[in-house]
This record gives sequence, structure tokens and C-alpha cells, in this order.
Amino acid sequence: MSAPWTARVLTLFPEMFPGPLGGSVSGRALASGLWRLVVINIRDFATDRHGTVDDAPFGGGPGMVLRPDVLAAAIAGAPRLPGAPLICLSPRGRRLEQARVRALARGPGVTLICGHYEGIDQRVIEATAAEEISLGDFVLSGGESAAIVLLDAAVRLMPGVVGDRASLTEESFDGGLLEYPHYTRPQVWDGRAVPEVLVSGNHAAIAAWRHSEAERATRERRPDLWSHYISQQHRG
Repeated sequence: MSAPWTARVLTLFPEMFPGPLGGSVSGRALASGLWRLVVINIRDFATDRHGTVDDAPFGGGPGMVLRPDVLAAAIAGAPRLPGAPLICLSPRGRRLEQARVRALARGPGVTLICGHYEGIDQRVIEATAAEEISLGDFVLSGGESAAIVLLDAAVRLMPGVVGDRASLTEESFDGGLLEYPHYTRPQVWDGRAVPEVLVSGNHAAIAAWRHSEAERATRERRPDLWSHYISQQHRG
């Protein structure tokens, strides 16, 4: 039997895990063994009696930087499965997209480095060829929150985690578009009625309406995605 998809998380704050990953579908999947979470405390690899893990940046400036010797020892202490990438969560990284999430979910797992303070020594990133990933153009207090988001996005794509697999094929970013709007009972609420096409029973018309609404939302809200979608359509 193959090993479950495994996430190894290197952090200074192990108490933050599993956090939200312990609830909802990811939590049920974790409890049932569909995936595995290993949390490594970077501070355990400090070499002095004070547990020092950071130091002032060369060249001056505010904040502290995670020491390369300590972090490298923590990485070495968390051996990776073949094919499992080493990822550093950083605002300097490439923005995480659904295609990358799908690729991670298909692999054996990931090892995530959660930076803190001013970040980590660049030499560790270069020495380990770590992939840098960002959630977007904003800054968090540490990589832990970003790691939780990345893991939640990947775990939900694994077989057996989400009950209705079809729901995973009609989501934002699948097919290059944002998702169409959803409605449920009551049919009229606060004077607002559900679009007639959705209660027509005409499945072809419903599919066409949903696709049109997905295109409209993408065009209006995400011009960058819309431009990419149109270019892909022209290539096709």
C-alpha cells in the first residue's frame, strides 16, 4: 500500500497546526489517514542553550533573519519523499495558481518552510533549490497562514476528500474562468428571484447560462484571467 500524501511543515510556531486543517473536509481526511501532517519545530535545531534561530541582517536594517545553519539542519531533519518539492512561502515567490495546486495534489506530498520575522537567509533557498511561492501581493506575519491555505487547497483535490468529485470540476479557475453564481431555496428571497433559466429544467440552457455568467464575471473582475482565457481560445 502506498504512503499517504504527506505534508512536512517547518515552523517556529508548531502550535498553529493543524489549525483550520483539523476541521471540515481536510480534518476528516487527516483523521481517516487520507493524508498525513508532520510538523517540525525549527527551534529544535538551534545549537545554543538559548534556542537562538535568528540574527540581525548583514548590511543593517530592521528585523531579524532566520539563520541558515539552523534552518538547513531542520530541512535535513525532515527527509523528503522522492518527487515531493521543497517550498518556501514568501511574498517574493511566484503567485500560487490552481494549476500548481493540482500538480502538488497529484504528487507524494510537500515540504513547506514557514519563514518569519524578515524572512530566511537567501543561501538556504539557493542551496536547497527551494521553490518560492506567494499567495498574493500582500505580506503576512509569517508563512504559517500561507502554508495552511496551500495545504487546504491541495488536500481537497485528493480522491476521497470531497464527496462529490464533480463539484471540483466546476470551480473558479478550472477552465480559466471564475465560477458562475449559485442559488438555492427559497426561490424568492427578500424580493429577489432566482434566474428563471435555473428552474426551467432545460439543462442545455442552464449550462449555456452558467458559462456566460462565468465569462462575464471573469471579464469584469479579473481582466488578467480574461486576457489569458481569450488567448487560449484563439489558440484552440
